[in-house]
Amino acid sequence: MRKFRVLMTGGGTGGHVYPLIAVAAELQVLAGEAGINLDLRYLGSYGPYKGLLELNNIRVNRIVESKLRRYFSVSNFIDAPKFAFGILQALFKIFWFMPDVVFSKGGPGALAVVLAARFYRIPVIVHESDTVPGLTNSVSGRYAKVVAISFESAAAYFPKKDIVLTGNPIRTYLLNDLERESKENNKGFLGFDPALPLVLVTGGSQGASAINELILDNLARLLSFTQILHQTGRNNYELVLARLESVGGLSEEVKRRYRPVDYFENEIRTAYIASDLVVSRASAGSIFEIAAFGKPSILIPLPPEVAAGDHQTANANDYAKTGSAIVMEQARITAENFVSELKELLVDGDKLSKMSAAARGFAKPEAALNLAKIILKLGYGAS
Repeated sequence: MRKFRVLMTGGGTGGHVYPLIAVAAELQVLAGEAGINLDLRYLGSYGPYKGLLELNNIRVNRIVESKLRRYFSVSNFIDAPKFAFGILQALFKIFWFMPDVVFSKGGPGALAVVLAARFYRIPVIVHESDTVPGLTNSVSGRYAKVVAISFESAAAYFPKKDIVLTGNPIRTYLLNDLERESKENNKGFLGFDPALPLVLVTGGSQGASAINELILDNLARLLSFTQILHQTGRNNYELVLARLESVGGLSEEVKRRYRPVDYFENEIRTAYIASDLVVSRASAGSIFEIAAFGKPSILIPLPPEVAAGDHQTANANDYAKTGSAIVMEQARITAENFVSELKELLVDGDKLSKMSAAARGFAKPEAALNLAKIILKLGYGAS
């Protein structure tokens, strides 16, 4: 039996790594069912996720990370030689593995791997999560056999060849047996009152200071009509706890309606199921998870001066067209309009139901499986 060698690459953030892990899991199942001897590896920047990749039976190798920028920056003079060195590293490490196919999620370090694969004439599959692709994927798409996209509008940024709308991969186990789960039971499990609405607030894996401040500044008003489960981000957790001490006028009963958490790993499944509404940034990963769980949402995109190409605003607006979400720009949010919007949504059961149905209609829960099938077909010739 010949070995099927698959090389994955990405930028070392949760937005890159978690989709790769989701695809890897489906690929491992398909290979097992077909009796294929799969050798799965990762080459690129892995940030804090090396252990997680290895836990999912993916052998990890690193190359130097370099960031590509569309604008002038002194950092370009530092990253240019790092990028050249990264290509040399990728050429060397790919030579000794010689994969059948390369699957890239983009991000710092990924382009060097794609270019090295191109040199060896190894087929490349690129997946773009956002409506507006980053520079790495914009370049990588020129050399890819297949470009997979999450949002239909992203197709305009790539050469007109094999473009496939797959959605953004989600870890399959998060979605298993959702129909058997009870929102009320999961609220109770988390220590909340099953009879009161619960809002899940998240700024993504790293948290969002602006969203944290918005919640804490208005906590007393918010807790007068809802409960809040708040993912603060690991780096912000202690700051949130310190701020919480200064929030006065809350009885012990009301205080129990608020729970800060630094970061959800697998527990994010319980949090989504328990929630009535989600307040979130507008990364593709967050949007597709929210949609898969069928949750109405208020999206607060990263400001354009922070998000490359203002991609989060584009993601949010594209998604909101379906009726699944309300978009609030960070620069225009006030205490009054945020609290008012949240309260109006939570008391309008009919609107929440319509938003939930629209979210489920947008979701693509089989994205990881479909990407695994594309990898298998392109690299191994299996259908």
